[in-house]
Amino acid sequence: MRKIISLICFLLPILASADELVIRENAPDRYVVVKGDTLWDISGKFFKDPWKWPQIWGLNKDTVKDPHWIYPGNVIFLDSVSKTLHVGEPVKTTESFNNDNAANANLSATNLVPGIAPEKSSVIEKLSPKVRVMSSDQVAIASIPASAIGPFLSKPLVIDEKGLNGAPVVVGTLEKRALVSNMDLIYAKNMPVDQGDTWQIFRPGNEFIDPESNKSLGYEAIYLGDATVEKLADISTLRITNSILDIHKGDRLVQSTVALPNNYIPRPPESQISARVISIYGGVGQGGKNSVIALNKGRRDGLETGHVLALFHKGEFVSEDTVLFGKREQLPDYRYGLIFVFRTFEMVSYGLVVEASLPVQILDNAVTP
Repeated sequence: MRKIISLICFLLPILASADELVIRENAPDRYVVVKGDTLWDISGKFFKDPWKWPQIWGLNKDTVKDPHWIYPGNVIFLDSVSKTLHVGEPVKTTESFNNDNAANANLSATNLVPGIAPEKSSVIEKLSPKVRVMSSDQVAIASIPASAIGPFLSKPLVIDEKGLNGAPVVVGTLEKRALVSNMDLIYAKNMPVDQGDTWQIFRPGNEFIDPESNKSLGYEAIYLGDATVEKLADISTLRITNSILDIHKGDRLVQSTVALPNNYIPRPPESQISARVISIYGGVGQGGKNSVIALNKGRRDGLETGHVLALFHKGEFVSEDTVLFGKREQLPDYRYGLIFVFRTFEMVSYGLVVEASLPVQILDNAVTP
């Protein structure tokens, strides 16, 4: 029992320091926000772990999910005592409060010379609430680059087998054209009568296979364009309103997705998550910073939008000629980056690589940092 207590006492300082915010050695005292900044980038200018936002900004992660409070032109101040950032003038500490009182006392005791303005001193000013008017063309900065994830927030990305089999399907085109595009007519079968007139067209892509269970997680949905229903019938008529790729017979339709918000507070999952990279968007074999990747874990596993996971390369085995104790040894896994989960499905999630010192590869691990 004594050994257990001693071990706990020994580990407590280590565990406490593991979650402690570390200020960068070259961190500025303040920073003026400019257009194009992100909350992630600003946090990274001050702290080594920019994803620890509930601590860095003094926010309550349970009540503040969509931070829209920082605009270009705002001044961000670092409070090195509390290790937090705040917008506005620096918060006065007890020490500076006492210094101001002393300065005011000295000023009142000084004989003022007519025509000569006294030196400026720190004077305590009572502030009252004021209405803040923002320019209509000024947009709050995003958590992460909006342009990097915007195309993925309103498009279908993953369709499970049930949804694929039940989706309406394009069965023909006007004048039997092999390929159609904007403003052309298409004909579709199995269109529901109670799900609106606006639809998205997709083509089933690669099947996502779980590398751990070898089971299907769904199919990648390749977005082709948008269409509007003109006539509902056994064979319905739709007009293509937007086309980014050629559309042809056999393509499927899914109800239009409302664009999701693109601003979240990064935070680690509350449980231990261990996922694998199963796809790098674009069909490439490697990715890097700002690449979009798919993971084999989703909502059913506890992943939420805003979760941050650490990327690890699997440790390699030492060469055949370096055998220790009669067996080949495996090197430790190497942490090389972070991803920001911005969209989740039941069994698959998509994340943006926000930090990477090495190329991201298929089957790399993504775990709770």
